[in-house]
Amino acid sequence: MAAYTGTGDADATGEEPDDPTKKLDAVPYAPEGKPGGTAVGEPGSTPDSEPRGSSDGDQGPAVGGGSRRDEAVRAAVEQGLVGPATPIIGLLDVTGIRASAAALRAAFDAVTAPGTPVLHAFAVKATPLVPVLRLLHREGIGAEVASPGELALARAAGVPPARTVLDSPAKTPAELREALALGIAVNADNPQELDRLDALVRSASTRSPIGIRVNPQVGGGSIGALSTATATSKFGVALRDEGAREWVVRAYLDRPWLTRLHAHSGSQGMPLELMARAVTETYGLAEEVNERAGRRQIDTLDIGGGLPVNFGSDTHTPTYEEYARLLAETVPGLFDGRYGLVTEFGRSLLAKHGVVLARVEYAKSAGGRAIAVTHAGVQVAARTVYAPKSWPLRVAAYDPKGRPKAGPDVVQDVAGPACFAGDLLAEGRSMPLLEQGDYAAALDTGAYYFAHHYAYNSLARPGIHGFGPDGAGGVRFAVVRTPQTLDEIVAESGGAHAGSLTGTF
Repeated sequence: MAAYTGTGDADATGEEPDDPTKKLDAVPYAPEGKPGGTAVGEPGSTPDSEPRGSSDGDQGPAVGGGSRRDEAVRAAVEQGLVGPATPIIGLLDVTGIRASAAALRAAFDAVTAPGTPVLHAFAVKATPLVPVLRLLHREGIGAEVASPGELALARAAGVPPARTVLDSPAKTPAELREALALGIAVNADNPQELDRLDALVRSASTRSPIGIRVNPQVGGGSIGALSTATATSKFGVALRDEGAREWVVRAYLDRPWLTRLHAHSGSQGMPLELMARAVTETYGLAEEVNERAGRRQIDTLDIGGGLPVNFGSDTHTPTYEEYARLLAETVPGLFDGRYGLVTEFGRSLLAKHGVVLARVEYAKSAGGRAIAVTHAGVQVAARTVYAPKSWPLRVAAYDPKGRPKAGPDVVQDVAGPACFAGDLLAEGRSMPLLEQGDYAAALDTGAYYFAHHYAYNSLARPGIHGFGPDGAGGVRFAVVRTPQTLDEIVAESGGAHAGSLTGTF
């Protein structure tokens, strides 16, 4: 067998394994006497307050379903958070976020052996906002980070290193050094990164749990750009490549400080059965490593996240409970207490609890088609605008007072403010006619939307507000992010160096 270097060609067949099995979940775990982080429940590992929220297992109602969302939209208009002077805002349902966090914890608690250390680490990329990370931390959720910026956000939110996981396919030596110094869990993506870790571990002691990320190559979901378990995915060590599996086993046998194994195969459009199959492959590899080592060297399985989200209605489906049960049925050994577990869910925790609310500036028609020109377009919904078939959004209509709009459905386009024809939130959509002064609400946008601004036309980042009950039957708002100012736009665009080209050349 040829020596594996991580640079060879992928398996050309891309065939899927025969049996659909397995699971998903994850936990930060460091058994006594091994290098690694603090087990959940030990000093330094818990949030700064007890987890709150119900654990009814339904992931909480969406920001919609109607009532909470509708009340928040009306209150935002009445309280002047949105209007002619502030024509676009983001809204986050704090009650819903807490319910989803509780449902995640409850779903895996129900199938995991008592005493098993479990860490649910939120994928910061989904909603990189410090107040959101602080809220999730209070609800018992850690942080999965993939860049120095995301790590800085997690630290600013108060997430401790023992509840933080670093994943990235392009970690620099400085990033690795910082993570090991802090005691943050690290998943090595490839052989070259493992070489760097070898040198760092030799030069200084660390409490960081360290593992290797593998790609089970079980196949992709319906959105190719998001699929991480295809034959040629850029993430992790591709297990079906020639010599790769044996290389991974040897890497563990030669390094007693490697105690975790990581795989992330879930994504939007990925069937649960295929996600479970990937976890099965990963679990089987951990069993092989431990058998050949003659001891439980791999003590924690990090199975990533990627639970799909239903963008077609207010219903939460699939649920964490469904996924956890499937994993328990297909990979029972994952939950018998021999392995700690770590999960890295992102979109599924936040998506259905966010709304982008935008005022209709003008209503017009072209070619017999009604067009509502709003302030929400590519700058807040780049994925939807550029890939509408993969990322369609529901749009709800509200009148100038923030009340759900009634009336017959009219086929219309909901357009954004950017200067290109394709800047559309919805095209040919049947809904009550949007008129000047009305509001269009893009639903299910709590993840990967208003938190990922695209500065087309130098459009400003909108402000974001969290909302919840005020205790008197009304709605209270809290600032999550202030709107970007024109001065900030100029500063980000080199305003301080206005004369650098004309004065230098």
